[in-house]
Amino acid sequence: MSTQTTDLPLVAVVGRPNVGKSTLFNRIVGRREAIVEEKPGVTRDRKEVVAEWQARDFRLVDTGGWMPGGNALDEKVSKQSEKAILEADVVLFVVDVTVGITEEDSRVAQILRKNGRPVLLVANKVDDTNRESAIWDLLGLGVGDPFPVSALHGRGTGDLLDALMAEFPPEPEVLVDENEAEADKIFSVSIVGRPNVGKSTLFNRLIGDERSVVHDMPGTTRDAVDTIVETEDGPIRFVDTAGMRRRSKVDEATEYYSLVRALQAIDRSDVALLVIDATVGVTAQDQRLAERIDAAGCPVVVLLNKWELLDADARDEVGYQISQRLHFIGESPVLKISALSGKGVHRLLPALSGTIEDYHRRVPTRKVNQVLRAAQAAQPGPHGARVLYATQGATDPPTFTLFANKEIPPSYLRYLERSLREAFDMGATPIKMRVRKRD
Repeated sequence: MSTQTTDLPLVAVVGRPNVGKSTLFNRIVGRREAIVEEKPGVTRDRKEVVAEWQARDFRLVDTGGWMPGGNALDEKVSKQSEKAILEADVVLFVVDVTVGITEEDSRVAQILRKNGRPVLLVANKVDDTNRESAIWDLLGLGVGDPFPVSALHGRGTGDLLDALMAEFPPEPEVLVDENEAEADKIFSVSIVGRPNVGKSTLFNRLIGDERSVVHDMPGTTRDAVDTIVETEDGPIRFVDTAGMRRRSKVDEATEYYSLVRALQAIDRSDVALLVIDATVGVTAQDQRLAERIDAAGCPVVVLLNKWELLDADARDEVGYQISQRLHFIGESPVLKISALSGKGVHRLLPALSGTIEDYHRRVPTRKVNQVLRAAQAAQPGPHGARVLYATQGATDPPTFTLFANKEIPPSYLRYLERSLREAFDMGATPIKMRVRKRD
């Protein structure tokens, strides 16, 4: 049996800042999925993953702290939390038992009572029995009996999850083909770039929803946020990542973990969208990010955002910078877009479609060897180096194993790679070449 992810019950973890929502989220999921740090405001976007308890899957959403009356960014984060409450089937309302009821807690409780969704009141930071008596003060919130929990140590979380299961409707039985799991593999696209180049704006434009918090403050996105979008070429998972800077510039623990998550997203992605601020041009950090994507063997599509703000001379300069600083990405598509207005974004899915096809390409062994024989006849290898036989051992990306009589110089290996790329019209798709020496 299996169920579409969107059919699973949705559970939202809400509350004011710094009450332990992300710690509880990680405890339920069973891994460090959300970034946790001992200061308010670390979680800003809605982070959604599939969790499991008693063999029952459900969607779990971590939200930013609800901060009424804050600045413009606080207001956007609060709206994300309110939206999660409206969409949820069950709400886990987290309160810090060591602080007691605050004005913010009361205002969140008021929204929850009006919403009418089932609410489980989580009295967090009950690390020992001495604090259990304090939980009854939380009855004043008017959302039910509190569950004493220590998200940090795991105390009481099992009872909380048992109660959560009781709030779910009976699980429907869905009969599916045994081969469905393989067919349901979803193509993943990560959106990467320096801070404040427009990644979250593009992400929201692509998914058609205000899923990531967008603000003109660098570093707004702290974690990787993903959403599946149905397209003519099938479902595509878009992953919005935190802006990446040089490690020497990463001085906060939170930003370091954001960097790690972004790099992990690249490693798991089938294609990376490298967003560059065209008004700034191609920076050294853009170049390093492109190198990191290339090293991961991930195809890249370069997006020059804010293109409409450039005059003719500036556009020529950016084109020159692309050819000079990103020459190693070969014939990767370069699209001029405006994430804010949506201009040019419609060309992205067709570009991805071709990249997806090339990424899964498999070439018959006979044709591989025909191309390599012709290439070696046209330009023999230096010092008698020669490929005796070759085969494609894997896809995603195309990976070729070459059996040679001796070590092949890197320059000649690049020539053979270029020959394969041109012969099979693989465009910008990365090609892996593995050489094995045969006696």
